Amino acid sequence: MQFDLLHVGPLVALAHILGIIAACHAILHTRTSQGAIAWAVSLVAMPYLTLVPYLFLGRSKFAGYADARRVENELLRTRAHPQEWDTQASSAGLPTQQLGARLVQSLTRLGGMPFLSGNTVRTLVNGTATFEAIFEAIENARRYVIVQFFIVRDDELGDMLKDALIAKAQQGVRVYFLYDSIGSFDLPHRYVAALRAAGVEVHPFATNRRFVNRLQLNFRNHRKIVSVDGERAFVGGHNVGVEYLGAKPPLSPWRDTHIEVRGPAVASIQFVFIEDWYWATQQLPEFDPPAAETAGETAGSAESTARHMHCLVMPSGPADRQETCSLFFVEAINAARERIWITTPYLVPDEAVFSALRLAVLRGVDVRILIPSRRDHLVVFAASKLYAYDSLRAGIRIFRYQPGFLHQKVVLIDSAAAAIGSANLDNRSFRLNFEIMVLTVDRGFALEVETMLLNDFAESREIDRNEYRQASALRRMLMHVARLFAPIL
Repeated sequence: MQFDLLHVGPLVALAHILGIIAACHAILHTRTSQGAIAWAVSLVAMPYLTLVPYLFLGRSKFAGYADARRVENELLRTRAHPQEWDTQASSAGLPTQQLGARLVQSLTRLGGMPFLSGNTVRTLVNGTATFEAIFEAIENARRYVIVQFFIVRDDELGDMLKDALIAKAQQGVRVYFLYDSIGSFDLPHRYVAALRAAGVEVHPFATNRRFVNRLQLNFRNHRKIVSVDGERAFVGGHNVGVEYLGAKPPLSPWRDTHIEVRGPAVASIQFVFIEDWYWATQQLPEFDPPAAETAGETAGSAESTARHMHCLVMPSGPADRQETCSLFFVEAINAARERIWITTPYLVPDEAVFSALRLAVLRGVDVRILIPSRRDHLVVFAASKLYAYDSLRAGIRIFRYQPGFLHQKVVLIDSAAAAIGSANLDNRSFRLNFEIMVLTVDRGFALEVETMLLNDFAESREIDRNEYRQASALRRMLMHVARLFAPIL
């Protein structure tokens, strides 16, 4: 026993010394005070459990990364931005009427992209509708296809995507495929090799181009983008895996939403991909402009008469000068005069967003948040329960979706606007991930989203304070412990 203590004692002391050093590093380098406190306390109190996670997850910023990415983005936006930004940069009349001039100004400055008119946007509810539309668009591609997902699995759906892209590449269509190196960590080499052998340009999105901070797991690219020929683009919550089709119990049926965008806003969505592609490859993808006759046919079609929607593409990421994603939610909530309905799989808001939600309630706004009743991440789910209880006490109505796992990311503002994309209501989306949301200002589209959400609410259960009060003391303790890690979830 004495021999064991002689060896264990120094190891315990070393762990605590390293924990204190890491805690000092967290205090100096973590972007938010809440995150710094969460890491510092856990590293000092439980270094045996938190030192290794801090190595992988703790640094929300490392030397040179944010500056390098920001410089590249600003250079691209100055020299290679879409022509639509110049020709329609002032086309914000309807958004100004519906949302107010100050909100339009703040959002366009925040995202660095203008409102663009002349679009059509439609919702794609759940995986079958989403991937049928995506595969149909890819099948009809004539010039190029761009594909970007956070998660790509080597399963039945992944094989369908691979086969579709290979078929187009063999027809001479340029195909660009970007996947996140951490989200798709289990994607086998043979999958990527088959795409490359067929002529598809495939690259992983990595945090840094150099082998520096290779243990860093933050700064993931959570965006889901597909665009075909510059005419159609798809954005939303779906990744590539059979679970997104509802084929993975116990989370099935999977509830998610994508949108299909046509019109000038497609160029903005593609430009978000261009920024990510350039960061990963140091090359610009080659996109041919639509043929004149194609543009004319589109303009003369019956569908073109419905192209009156104004869209703002809102990209966000950890290299932004502002905390774009969090501020976008704050502005959207502040804009609401009648209602703000939000659906999110994870309810772990930061203080700014939570304050905006509480103030909206005080203004008399109908504030509703729809979250899952089933969990896919234990710690996040436990923290979400406590935030749900705090929300209820503030007058926010919380609903739990009953049929299966809810993964959609939707914001409905009054009867005027709706945003759909990849961002969750949590710190990881606010500060650590690259995300994309598309804000559409149009009463017809807002009504479509309202109808969709009313159907979701009809299949949900509104919770009350008893969910927390009736939980066992152990469960309540776990909720509070989980919330300590909220800034890093």
